[in-house]
Amino acid sequence: MRHTPALVLALTATLALGACGGGGDPLDTDAGSPTQDEGSATDGGGEGGEVIVGSANFPENVLLAEIYAAALSDAGVDVTTRLNIGSREAYMAGLEDGSIDLIPEYTGGLATYLNPEITVTSSEEVLAEAQDNLPEGLQLLEISEAEDKDSLVVTRETADELGLASIADLEPHAGELVLGGPPEFESRPNGVDGLQETYGLEFSSFRSLAAGSNLTVQALINGQVDVANIFSTDPAIGENDFVVLEDPESLFAAQNIVPLISTDVVNGTVEEALNAVSAALTTDNLTAMMVEVVSEGQDPADVARAFVDEM
Repeated sequence: MRHTPALVLALTATLALGACGGGGDPLDTDAGSPTQDEGSATDGGGEGGEVIVGSANFPENVLLAEIYAAALSDAGVDVTTRLNIGSREAYMAGLEDGSIDLIPEYTGGLATYLNPEITVTSSEEVLAEAQDNLPEGLQLLEISEAEDKDSLVVTRETADELGLASIADLEPHAGELVLGGPPEFESRPNGVDGLQETYGLEFSSFRSLAAGSNLTVQALINGQVDVANIFSTDPAIGENDFVVLEDPESLFAAQNIVPLISTDVVNGTVEEALNAVSAALTTDNLTAMMVEVVSEGQDPADVARAFVDEM
């Protein structure tokens, strides 16, 4: 590593104070029980049953969970939110033990989690793969056009200096570069291992950073990492003129947003409300909402309410 421990500690301490959140601490990756979000119970009159909506621990997923909760509440469903649970490994356990009923998912990530040997990449094939491998008692509703994919990102300076346009271009340089991403990226099949198997990349080291947080962005800007795994809808990409490297081998499969829900709480009211959200969500309007949440610091619940009111 070419960066001193003192610099790393100083940067981490400074950035932890300003890291983006979405109703909770995005650095909290504890895989224990989900935590109740303040003011999370919404009385929708009980006409559509009761649903506990969970979220992963990054701002976009919190925003999507708030959108689901608002839409369900408007449809007469009693809703409780349990936000910032953690990574997929943590919230899948919550779905299976009944501590949550619903979560916004990403088809490619879910399909790969359920079957690490997945080889398909198109939206339809990835959805079918995920559906075929779902645990008993869970189902997917209609997918959204909106997509938020994993991506590898570098600064404009790094791209120009090394001549980088695609992930494949990293191969002769990876041994001198530090890769940064969420902790689970190190062990997932489309993470460090997938980059080595698909593109032959062996980075000098991997730095674990909180998913979807400002720490990743700042670490890239300040040179603590040279290549970062950042979600494609993150407004920081455009704001900092980062370069998203093309993925010619389709390591990162389609990632359409879809409600993953317990069959125990599905009824006509719940299904109609959530399918209406999926029909209204696009990559463009999701990216615009992420600017409001991440860049402007607006409350995800307020941004979600405005979106649902305009659906």
